[in-house]
Amino acid sequence: MALPATGIQPRSAARPKADVSGPEITDHLSPNCGPRRNGLTPSLIVIHYTAMDSALAARDRLCDPEAEVSAHYLIANSGETLRLVPEDRRAWHAGAGEWAGQSDINSRSIGIELDNTGSQPFSEPQMQALEALLRQIMDRWSIVPAGVIGHSDMAPGRKCDPGPQFDWARLARQGLAQPAVQTAKDQTPTENSFRTAACAAGFTAEASLEDLLTATRLRFAPWRLGALHPDDLNLPVLD
Repeated sequence: MALPATGIQPRSAARPKADVSGPEITDHLSPNCGPRRNGLTPSLIVIHYTAMDSALAARDRLCDPEAEVSAHYLIANSGETLRLVPEDRRAWHAGAGEWAGQSDINSRSIGIELDNTGSQPFSEPQMQALEALLRQIMDRWSIVPAGVIGHSDMAPGRKCDPGPQFDWARLARQGLAQPAVQTAKDQTPTENSFRTAACAAGFTAEASLEDLLTATRLRFAPWRLGALHPDDLNLPVLD
């Protein structure tokens, strides 16, 4: 997809200057935002996929007042990046959920939507744009790698994005996400021991065992299937 030639045009003809350390960003501001609550500032970045047919369709929905959804950024499959909500504003992307015992994730986070149906690989231009944008945001707000999460992390069972095709290990190798751990476990896992490990890793939202297991695997072991396994206890511990 080539943007904006295919129809994604900025609302203003003015384009912000590109940061040499990040992607060129075009403003197309959404009305769907508000002030961050309780004096909160971003400490998390939440990654989503759009689950729509095109970046144009996603942009229009994220800017539709009747839809009441938005995100701070939308990255097209081509790598072109749109800023929809200023970072100091509260975008409406996370919804109900919790991470590391914290609610109101919208007030605590910056949301990034990736143009992807959920069943396709993420393109190289898109991943490169995401990585550059993450570096900028993490630097601006002093967000640590453990603060970069997926929508499914904070809403197990309700959300599954960015899904099994997303390469979390690639981000982790660059210090842009929390890496998995490979600590050998010699114990037979139980629901209680698994829930304890998941909670220590940040997965504190209420969820069934099946949904929680799916969420942790989507993040750290998307290839693993079947019943609870000792390796499912190999989850990082948040500082």
